[in-house]
Amino acid sequence: MVDFLCFCAANDVSHPILDRQRGEWPETCSCNRVIIPNIAIISALRYTCRAKAAKYLSRDCETYFYSERMERVEMTENEMILHDYLREIEKYYKLGIAKEHSYRSTLQTMLPRLVQAVTAVNEPKRVACGAPDYAVLRLIGGNLLTIGYIEAKDIGVSLDKIEKDEQLKRYLHALDNLILTDYLEFRWYIKGEKQMTARLATLHGGKSLTLDKTGIVTTGELLCSFLQHSAESIRKPEELAKRMARLTHMIRDITIQAFEKREASDTLKGLYEAFKTVLLPDLPTTEFADMFAQTLAYGLFAARYNHKGSEAFNRSDAAKEIPRTNPFLRKLFSTIAGTDFDDEPFIGFVNELTQVLGVTDMEAVLADFGKRTRREDL
Repeated sequence: MVDFLCFCAANDVSHPILDRQRGEWPETCSCNRVIIPNIAIISALRYTCRAKAAKYLSRDCETYFYSERMERVEMTENEMILHDYLREIEKYYKLGIAKEHSYRSTLQTMLPRLVQAVTAVNEPKRVACGAPDYAVLRLIGGNLLTIGYIEAKDIGVSLDKIEKDEQLKRYLHALDNLILTDYLEFRWYIKGEKQMTARLATLHGGKSLTLDKTGIVTTGELLCSFLQHSAESIRKPEELAKRMARLTHMIRDITIQAFEKREASDTLKGLYEAFKTVLLPDLPTTEFADMFAQTLAYGLFAARYNHKGSEAFNRSDAAKEIPRTNPFLRKLFSTIAGTDFDDEPFIGFVNELTQVLGVTDMEAVLADFGKRTRREDL
């Protein structure tokens, strides 16, 4: 069976250049043009041809052009996935009219192929209110939990300048696991500190993308590390306070933007009216956003404190954990626990706040807090 055919442009004839049964690898033909006719062959052999002048590298049936002798190279599954991702990105880029949002679905569908049980969520409404472009979730212990965020910019935009932007500074301050990308370069941050940078490809003449042969490996490692990141257990009160504060600030800022851009939902408007009725009739939306975010954080902490049993702490059960001595908070959390709240632009941060409390060792936190209080009393 012939696996590879070379179609010679000079005399318009074709001849076999690889016999699978004998395992021979093709020599360079004078026309330097090779067509792989069968995707199953690449998938089975997990090999491809590599050379400096290669125009495409993909599992799909594509034309390959070479300027140097071909060499046998084994590819990993992740490299194949990233090859395919880059090819899709290049398709949109070559149109000449593609914008940042044109590439979103390509990145969104690539991530679950790298790591199973991962879901990338991109919702324009949340992005418009100041949330990162993607929230990344992973199925852990039967629950779909937020593990990180991705902020994406258009191809060619300077990521060095974006790093200095106030919005990204807010993200780095608030989010423990974040990627900044222009779809070709990826920068990974943990708790605001840059962990790793990788470049998958570079712009070539403003018309095409050139694969970085070493960068493809580094990019795969970076993305897999990001997708497999898991939160560490919290045992100290100051650490819990800092992480809760960072997420609370994000909820506040997004709530403010929702009102300023007239994107506030009926549910959020209803909560605003309830706060005005109970607390202050002339309450500005900015102060409401601050009070709402703090009340939400306090309520979740109170619910976590009262949570007993081996089942994981979650937002939907939080209302049941609120003491009956606080009817306003119980009513608020009956709304927060409902499905209508899933559409709010800040819901990802509410869920992450719940997860942070879920991985907190409350006994250790309270014991340490008690020690500090006794020392201060002395």
